[in-house]
Amino acid sequence: MTHSSAAASGSSPYPPVGERESLRPAGVALAGLSTVFLFEMLDNSILNVALPTIGRELHASTTVLQWVTGAYAVVFGGLMLFFGALADRAGRRRVMLIGLALLGLASLATAFVTTAEELIAVRAVMGVAAAMTTPGSLALAFRLFRSDDARVRATTLISTVGLVGLAIGPAVGGLVLSWAPWQVLLLVNVPIALLAGIGIRVGIPADDPADLHRAPLDVAGALTGTVAVVLLLAAPTMFVQDGVGAPLPWVLLAAAAGAVVLFVVRARRVAHPILDLRLVTLPLVSSGLLYKAATGLATAGLGFSVTLQLQSDWGWSPFWAAIGMLPQVVVLLAGGLFVGPLVRRLGLDRVAWLSAGAVVVGLGIFAAFGRGGYPWVAAALVLVAFGIRLNGVVAGTNVMKGMPSNRTTIGAALVDTATEVATGVGVAVTGTVLAVMFTGSVTAGGWTPAQDAQFEAATTTGGLVLAFVAAGLVVWGYRRSRATDSSDATPAHVSA
Repeated sequence: MTHSSAAASGSSPYPPVGERESLRPAGVALAGLSTVFLFEMLDNSILNVALPTIGRELHASTTVLQWVTGAYAVVFGGLMLFFGALADRAGRRRVMLIGLALLGLASLATAFVTTAEELIAVRAVMGVAAAMTTPGSLALAFRLFRSDDARVRATTLISTVGLVGLAIGPAVGGLVLSWAPWQVLLLVNVPIALLAGIGIRVGIPADDPADLHRAPLDVAGALTGTVAVVLLLAAPTMFVQDGVGAPLPWVLLAAAAGAVVLFVVRARRVAHPILDLRLVTLPLVSSGLLYKAATGLATAGLGFSVTLQLQSDWGWSPFWAAIGMLPQVVVLLAGGLFVGPLVRRLGLDRVAWLSAGAVVVGLGIFAAFGRGGYPWVAAALVLVAFGIRLNGVVAGTNVMKGMPSNRTTIGAALVDTATEVATGVGVAVTGTVLAVMFTGSVTAGGWTPAQDAQFEAATTTGGLVLAFVAAGLVVWGYRRSRATDSSDATPAHVSA
């Protein structure tokens, strides 16, 4: 029974008070899944601190350093749909364990890296491992429990562990670099992968063959989809790197659009596409994906601009800029305490659109009033962080509820892909507007009064554009979530 049908019948999707489903029996499994998410968050944040050191030791240019992080993100985002579909057929636990083994091996290879190109290759392999493991963590957590309440609490626990990694990553990275080589920051993934593998192997039973998707894997469709997402993620990076006047970003964008068209055409024509597009039109699925996309757009726009404003525009030191970001960190970590109570009081659907709306309002406040002083920036950071904290749990849970039981991993992959693509677009829009309206180098110090005014105008313009688009996505998602036709229940011909 879906959430909406339960409400219509007067019943509740939650067990009676005092009989809430316990997370304790799944403790070992949740520890393993939390460790997987810890890897993703810690890996991204901890490596950024080491980029200057890596650049000096490997004699890497700024462009090459961008691809040290970009190669991971592009491969990760591009392969999630493929591995999500594969996991629903071959077994979610099996694919995750293979991905963790690959992560451990790739991390060990870091010890032998001598050039920036070798490091980029290692990071790309780690992106493959992340694509195999990250969607599965949400899918397996969803399948461990029967009630929405337990699923929300489990997902909140997993995300909290990951956000702790995100929060402490820069500090841990700086501490480690003070006494150890930068390779240690990636070698730490070896014990993380080992612990996660033990927890998942011991705590999660192998998939029941009857619960797997039996249709053949559409390899050509998977390849087309991967190419489309990779190009969609690479194009924004090239816009920021080369500027809007360079031809390569536009070529990549046109190729991405062509690949998307081919993917859609193939999905409509073959009997068993890699992604049945009818699934995306289901109300719970489409609304959750729209909320995630809106959140990704707004978060990228704020994250790109705030650091530049604090340091380059206002002249804050890196230390004080980090202090200035503390409201966001505190809310991200403490916000997990409010997810469960809010969902029990308001319901998944309402919390989903309210949280996405909070992120959009936060970006709008920064764009319209951020130049007026730090209190406005802090308010924007708090709203965005609180919205992210809620939306990261409830929107994904809604997508999983809306998917057939044998497509849960592809559903989780859709959630992550929507976030990755929206984030890339948000960075591209913000960076492109800044490149057009700002004269000179953004990273150079000593801005003139004219450059200060140009930067403020660019962040206002870019922020308001993204806030307007993201607000449209939230409204669209809200309207989809209110759909009451028969598509709210998964059609039999889709779930076969």
